[in-house]
Amino acid sequence: MRIAMLSSISWPTPPTGYGPWELVTSLLTEALVARGVDVTLFATANSHTAGRLEAVAPRGYSEPPHLDAKVWEAMHIAHCMERAAEFDLVHNQADFMPLAWSRLIDTPMVTTIHGFSSERIVPVYQRYDDCVHYVSISDADRHPALTYAATIHHGIPLDDFPFDPVGSDNLLFFGRIHPDKGAGEAIRAARAAGRRLTMAGLVQDERYHETEVAPFIDGDRVRFLGVVGGEARTRALGSARALLHLIGFDEPFGLSVVEAMACGTPVIAFRRGSMAELIVDGVTGFLVDDLDGAVAAIARIGEIDRSACRAHVTTRFSVERMADDYLRLYRSILC
Repeated sequence: MRIAMLSSISWPTPPTGYGPWELVTSLLTEALVARGVDVTLFATANSHTAGRLEAVAPRGYSEPPHLDAKVWEAMHIAHCMERAAEFDLVHNQADFMPLAWSRLIDTPMVTTIHGFSSERIVPVYQRYDDCVHYVSISDADRHPALTYAATIHHGIPLDDFPFDPVGSDNLLFFGRIHPDKGAGEAIRAARAAGRRLTMAGLVQDERYHETEVAPFIDGDRVRFLGVVGGEARTRALGSARALLHLIGFDEPFGLSVVEAMACGTPVIAFRRGSMAELIVDGVTGFLVDDLDGAVAAIARIGEIDRSACRAHVTTRFSVERMADDYLRLYRSILC
């Protein structure tokens, strides 16, 4: 089986910091290669893979010095599609733009939809619904106007997330500093509960950061780490009493939720989007409906067995399970 894996080029694959689409693409690519699948990764030139790497863009367009996103995306996608005949299947992880090539190639295309940035992009998916195999990353993120080949939850490499059976007394916010991710709500919940809060993530909305987050950062009750990776990332995820995921939108998946639970850290999340598919209420955390519910859940977090969080992820969200699910889908398309 020869697979062309078309990654996003906002960041390298895998990313050195932020870059969830590129991270998932890398995890799947490497798991498939480890199973003996012939995978060519189309990504940035500063990407890394055990498979073959094909690149046009020297770096991600979100990395400084910045490239023109539209120009380099066009060349990146075209580079893959011009070689589509060499492969049994093209797996598009790069949003809606590659769909425009789907009727111009004979090679079947799988597209993982990592979420809808806007309802305005849905017509593109509708136009190619009859010739592309769509994969949703959660049942909650399925659009009623589209046909899906499968729902495949993301998986993570469990060995990269060591289990911490103890944690600490401090709460954690881990995600983009943006109204969608609920950074301000996490601060208010922690203050109401009388708990210290550690925050980590990319500042994506400067105005929101200046008004809802920065005024509360004092290095004691609220600490801000910025973007963290490697050991700092896993240490932050594992050393928390609970992860606060008080989102302001319908989350398509939520990698940090699964990563935290893998480390043994339970999650308190607003009951939106995919959260009910990731969190077992009362077992691996709590699903709540408002800020008062979040504060009450913080007081109950001692009821959660941290080893149950780890076991849940081991069973349902391993990268091996994700790779098996995609291989099953590929074979069903190609048979």
